[in-house]
Amino acid sequence: MPKSAYNTERFEIPKLNVMVIGNRTNISNFVKTIKDLRRDPTTVLKYFSKELATSGEIKGTQAEFIGKFGVIEINKKFKRFLDEFVLCKECSKPDTTIQKDGRNFFLKCEACGARRPISKM
Repeated sequence: MPKSAYNTERFEIPKLNVMVIGNRTNISNFVKTIKDLRRDPTTVLKYFSKELATSGEIKGTQAEFIGKFGVIEINKKFKRFLDEFVLCKECSKPDTTIQKDGRNFFLKCEACGARRPISKM
């Protein structure tokens, strides 16, 4: 039997399709990937703009950033985003929501019930 038949994980980290065109970097599957994670694309766009220290905008289903950024760099930032704002630290599942309680933000896991504070995106 192949090893994939014994894999019990149902979540694989998605890869972003990155293309550099001139002095701009496009992520063609940005909106679909972010919506699959149940997050707001404009909020995640702000996170990426802050992390890449550039401006960006959503055009249709893709995100466009000013500057040349490699595939590895973009996916590394995306992995950091997943670890911080999507995956549960207790059970490592992506079934989480962001809740606001006063001025604080919490990541609440719908699978195991864990709740932990997070920084604002």
